[in-house]
Amino acid sequence: MDTDVSTTDRPDDAGSHSLPQHLVVMGVAGSGKTTVATLLAQHLGTEYAEADQFHPEANIAKMSAGTPLTDEDRWPWLEAIRDWLSAEADAGRSGVVTCSALKRSYRDLLRTARGQVCFVHLDGSPDLLAERMAHRTGHFMPTSLLPSQLATLEPLADDEPGFTLDVASTPEQIVDEILARTRLSSAPGAR
Repeated sequence: MDTDVSTTDRPDDAGSHSLPQHLVVMGVAGSGKTTVATLLAQHLGTEYAEADQFHPEANIAKMSAGTPLTDEDRWPWLEAIRDWLSAEADAGRSGVVTCSALKRSYRDLLRTARGQVCFVHLDGSPDLLAERMAHRTGHFMPTSLLPSQLATLEPLADDEPGFTLDVASTPEQIVDEILARTRLSSAPGAR
């Protein structure tokens, strides 16, 4: 899916081109969401949130134990992310947030945030993702949950605002591609 998000308006948002533009950097564990989203927010001079900060302790404990989350576990987490995006829009700001956003239904919920929401799906081979996960430190998500995430992942559909990028590129190249595809500008002095 490759939507030109610069002109994609939600039908219920008259004049939505002037609304804050939120970017949800999505994908399975190990795809580089945090690295790319942090760089992207710096380039745009906008707010950034790491989706993991919205997880209740019970979710973190489950994942740390190697137990996949259920939809029931994820709904409050997704609602908290949506509420953060809406709060940013209410303050007149755009936001960049990481979120696995594995299913269409999860993304549909996130799209109810005020402002325009665009999904940037970071995708890579299972081997590359597992290798990246094996080398990261201090994260509660074990590599053993990667197959579960890959099995759950529903790729972006043609009618969803956003696009998919291969994570084999450098984070800087990925950010440049996101900026080009969204037609968003870097903040002055960001580079």
